[in-house]
Amino acid sequence: MNVDKKEKRSWRRRRALSRFYEWRIRHIGPTQYMIIISVVVGAIAAITAAVLKTTTHAISSFLDTLPIKNYCSNISVIYPFVGIAITVIFIKLILKQKISGGIPRVLYSISKEGAVIKSHNMYSSVISSAITVGFGGSAGLEGPTVVTGAAIGSNIGRFLHLNFKQRLLMLGCATAAALSAIFKAPITGVVFVLEVFMLDLTMNSLVPLLISSVTGVLLSYMMMGSSPVYFFRQMDAFSSGDVPYFVLLGLVCALSSIYFTRSYIWLSQKFRYINSTFWKLIWGCLLLVTMIYLFPSLYGEGYEIISSCLNGDCTFLFKNSLFSSMHNNNWNIAILLGAIILVKPLATSTTFAAGGVGGIFAPSLFVGANTGLLLALVLENLGFHDVQPQNFALVGMAGTIAGVLHAPLTAVFLIAELTGGYKLFVPLMLVSILSYIFTKKFITNSIYTYQLARRNELLTHHTDKNVLNLMKLDKLLEKNFAVVYPEDTLRVLVKAVEETTRNVFAVVSRTDNTFIGIIKMDDIRKIMFHPEEYDKVFVKDLCFRPDYTVRIDESMDSVATKFSTSDKFNIAVLDENNKYLGFVSRAKVFSTYRRMSKQLSED
Repeated sequence: MNVDKKEKRSWRRRRALSRFYEWRIRHIGPTQYMIIISVVVGAIAAITAAVLKTTTHAISSFLDTLPIKNYCSNISVIYPFVGIAITVIFIKLILKQKISGGIPRVLYSISKEGAVIKSHNMYSSVISSAITVGFGGSAGLEGPTVVTGAAIGSNIGRFLHLNFKQRLLMLGCATAAALSAIFKAPITGVVFVLEVFMLDLTMNSLVPLLISSVTGVLLSYMMMGSSPVYFFRQMDAFSSGDVPYFVLLGLVCALSSIYFTRSYIWLSQKFRYINSTFWKLIWGCLLLVTMIYLFPSLYGEGYEIISSCLNGDCTFLFKNSLFSSMHNNNWNIAILLGAIILVKPLATSTTFAAGGVGGIFAPSLFVGANTGLLLALVLENLGFHDVQPQNFALVGMAGTIAGVLHAPLTAVFLIAELTGGYKLFVPLMLVSILSYIFTKKFITNSIYTYQLARRNELLTHHTDKNVLNLMKLDKLLEKNFAVVYPEDTLRVLVKAVEETTRNVFAVVSRTDNTFIGIIKMDDIRKIMFHPEEYDKVFVKDLCFRPDYTVRIDESMDSVATKFSTSDKFNIAVLDENNKYLGFVSRAKVFSTYRRMSKQLSED
């Protein structure tokens, strides 16, 4: 009975959706339809971002009111342990699905999974990151916000049966709206999607993206007010005499970005050797708690610390700190600033490795603000009294974002919109581009893309590579080639020739399907007309190992290269154990390539 009811409900939904499609085609054009969807997607993503931010702050505020702090002032150092443990329990026992990758996961879904993201990501990242960060995990909320927005756009696109390009656009629209809402930065949302997601959009596609971003920021104003996220008061106007200082800041931010990326990747890789979730939690949280105990400013998102940096205030270094006696010496302050810059990437990486969920936007801003403040303090101690710490902290944030994310445009607009510091647009641009250029020289791919690029799975602005990345070898596999065995006679092979239209035959082991070689029709054309040889000649005497084979997990870029550099029309496809799976043909690869190129280029 229950099964029948479910089937009836499912049939009614399909029927209603089918009627909606028919009505939409008659009354709403494609362009207007995408604009309407972009508003809906943007609104849902913005509301989700606001809920995430509000929930996280509510958890943090609740912990601050607990009476236990009256008995132990340092009790907050164990909160991250509790929060990450709750997150792990939620993921393992309640959700029972993996939450991983953050923005890299979104990039992977774009390049290899047709912009399809599992539906649980519409809420799982919100819950898990709110717990992780609300309890003091050293991470940000922006990454989970992006993942949630992308999942909303992807799943709405799937529900409405949009094609790949439309689904990709909705994914971008939701992401732009989510970022616009959480940062109150509509330009940043659009620029981030274009620069980090590397979407190659036309002007008609850009309109829905702008509409979603505006929708997101307007709803954010309604729910969280219209004031900038950070209050910034510029001390002195920028002048050409400040250029050398900002050039130096750009180089220092590049060093900071390189260290951030490499240390983050290094520690993440170390934790991969720990197979047990329990021991990852224990060791990760012990390291994190130790770092927070030594440097309390590493607790949580760090937004209050960033605000202090933007006011030139270093007192956060000594609040509940073991180093409170060092506040009277400027060089001691500089040493402590340098220490938290070095430890912050490790704290963030440890938060994720232990099982927490969060993003690296806020940690990057944290490191950038402290880097700018540190350089200003050092220059001031050296006698350069015309340096403004507030300005350096602000511009340093842009420099580190540009270096860590490899996104200089996002950095410029983010910091300008985040703080209202538009009068420093020139130094923002100068420091961002210098940091990006020098970081790029030593680290080819950003912290988001290094793993995907290493596996050649990264979608880029290069159209040819994008199409090849979107093609899947298992979808191009052809299995209608005749298979023969080494011990078969020529008589068996001739029988196979009669039954197939193919000119190539795969030779495999009879016992385990291991690929041995191939036989080409041209190689047997003469001998096959001599029946007296049918039982004297064996397949093993005729086959040969081809110069080219491909693995089922090989990139399509590599497959296309093998076709273009050889005269082969068909290449055998093998699995990781050298088992024969089928053939891939030159004609099918390039016809599929042309078809997908046309689909992606259509507006």
